[in-house]
Amino acid sequence: MDNDFDDSSPIASQLVSETKRRERLLGRRLPRPGRTRILTVANQKGGVGKTTTTVNVAAALASAGLQVMVIDIDPQGNASTALGVPHHAEIDSIYDVLINDFALADVVAQCPDIDNLYCAPATIHLAGAEIELVSLVAREQRLRRAIDEYVKFRENNGQERLDFIFIDCPPSLGLLTVNAFCAANEVMIPIQCEYYALEGLSQLLKNIGMIQKHLNSDLVMSTILLTMYDGRTNLAAHVAADVREHFPEQVLQAMIPRSVRISEAPSYQQTVMTYDPSSTGALSYLEAAAELAERSVP
Repeated sequence: MDNDFDDSSPIASQLVSETKRRERLLGRRLPRPGRTRILTVANQKGGVGKTTTTVNVAAALASAGLQVMVIDIDPQGNASTALGVPHHAEIDSIYDVLINDFALADVVAQCPDIDNLYCAPATIHLAGAEIELVSLVAREQRLRRAIDEYVKFRENNGQERLDFIFIDCPPSLGLLTVNAFCAANEVMIPIQCEYYALEGLSQLLKNIGMIQKHLNSDLVMSTILLTMYDGRTNLAAHVAADVREHFPEQVLQAMIPRSVRISEAPSYQQTVMTYDPSSTGALSYLEAAAELAERSVP
C-alpha cells in the first residue's frame, strides 16, 4: 500500500500550508518595543471585527511573551467578556476612572487564561459617560492622564513595563472615542472585506486629522487589518486589493478569515487564542500580531 501523502489536492495543500504556519508561529517569542505602544482600535462602522481584533491580537502578543493590557471603553463590554474579566454593574471599571477619578490600577484585572494579559473592564455605566464627560475638566484627556499615572505606578512598584496597550472603542465618534484617540500614539483600523468596506473610513480619517491638529499631534494611523476575508469570493479579493492600493504602508499582509471558531470563542469567555489555538483563525491573529510587533514604531 502506498503511504506517500498526496498534497496535490486543494484540501491536502491547505493542510500542509496550515501545518507549516503552526510550526512557524506556535511558541514563537516576539520582540519587545522600545517603549509602550498604545493603539486605539477604531471604526465607527459596526460589525467589522473591531472587538474581536482587539482581544485576539492582544492575546496573541501576550501568549508570545509580551506584557499587554486591553482597555475596554465600549459600554457593551464585549472585550471584557472575551477576556473572561467580570464586568457587571457593581464592578469598579473604566467608567470610574473616567468619571470618578479612580486610578487605573484600582480597576485593572488579570485575565484568567494568559498570565501577562490585563484588562480594564467596561460596565453598563459607560452608556451615560458621554453626557457626564461633557461638563468635566480636560474631558478629552482623562484616559491619557490615567494611563500615564498607571505606567508610573507599575514602574514604582517594580512591575514590568507594558509593551502594548489596546483601547477598544464603541462604534461611534463621541467623547469616549476622542479620549481613546488622545491617549494613543497609534490607530489600528479593522476593515471588513465586504462591500461598503471603505464607507465611513474617510470620515474616520478626517476625525483622526482633527485630533492630530488640535489634541494629539503624536497620533498616527499606523495599521489596517483586513477581517472576515472569504477567499471563495471575488468580492473579498477586490476589496482587499482596493484597500491595499489606497493604504499600501498601513495594511498588514496577514488577513483574518471568516471563522466559526473566532465567533464561538466569546461565548466561552475566551479569545480564539485559548479556545482553539491551532485553528486557522488563531493562526491568522498570531500572524497579524507578529507582523505588528516586528514593524518599526511610527
